[in-house]
Amino acid sequence: MKRQSHLLTLPDTPLFCFPESVGVYTDSPEHAVSRDPGAMNNFNIHYVASGKGYVESEGQTLELRRGDAVLYFPMQRQHYYSSKDEPWDIRWVHFYGSGTSLQDYLQARGMHKSRLWRLRQAEGWETAHLELLAAAEKKRMNNPTLLSALTYAVIAEFVQQAVPYSAGKPGKPGQADRSAARISELLPLIQSEACKPFLLEEWARRAGVSPFYFCKLFRAAMEMTPMDFVTRCRLQTAKQLLLERPDTTIAAVAVAAGYSNASYFNKRFMAHEGMTPSEYRRLFGEFR
Repeated sequence: MKRQSHLLTLPDTPLFCFPESVGVYTDSPEHAVSRDPGAMNNFNIHYVASGKGYVESEGQTLELRRGDAVLYFPMQRQHYYSSKDEPWDIRWVHFYGSGTSLQDYLQARGMHKSRLWRLRQAEGWETAHLELLAAAEKKRMNNPTLLSALTYAVIAEFVQQAVPYSAGKPGKPGQADRSAARISELLPLIQSEACKPFLLEEWARRAGVSPFYFCKLFRAAMEMTPMDFVTRCRLQTAKQLLLERPDTTIAAVAVAAGYSNASYFNKRFMAHEGMTPSEYRRLFGEFR
């Protein structure tokens, strides 16, 4: 099954990014692409949602499975193809931008250092990609600003979640996949209970691993420690309370956000927001 949309190229576009084409190929064992250097002047991402395929890179042929992706910069040689016996479900988008701003953005984030990547948590990217595909099929060129915004969401999700590819054992998910699966299931619960005392041993038990391994998995999946994540959730709650409950004392807000010590709450708030809770309330309390 092939689902795809090809759009008009906009010369001298004022938009930061814009899709040239976007699509999904499912159960297409014949899918194979080989492009010489200089043949394509677009960026493109190809992401494997299921099945497997192969990519040739720096003289090697590497196997790609769910969560793996290829990011090509303009003018690069491209050679990738589906497995015959286990055809991949490949999600792809070709895109470009105005001037050098898009390339500068990607290079500043190190995306030029590798062609092969693995997405730690792929659900956000898959959702953004399907939203772009649906809009491209429906809107076509009627709403270029929307298409640009959705393309940026695809790129930003990729930049946020991509880590350099490392080949795992054939037929088995990579470490990034296992990490993301275990942690992503618990994230909503951790967030909803963030203002309660954080007990590492309890969350490790829920994940079915040791506290040490839980921290290792969490850092691999989220690029932060569990406590860093809890702190962000608590401070988000605090900001909401500071504005929604203007008559509540700072000390009471601290307790509600999970901090028994108001002084420590002030310190953490200042470190993240660059101002005290009282200053934040004064600055944003009346008008947003």
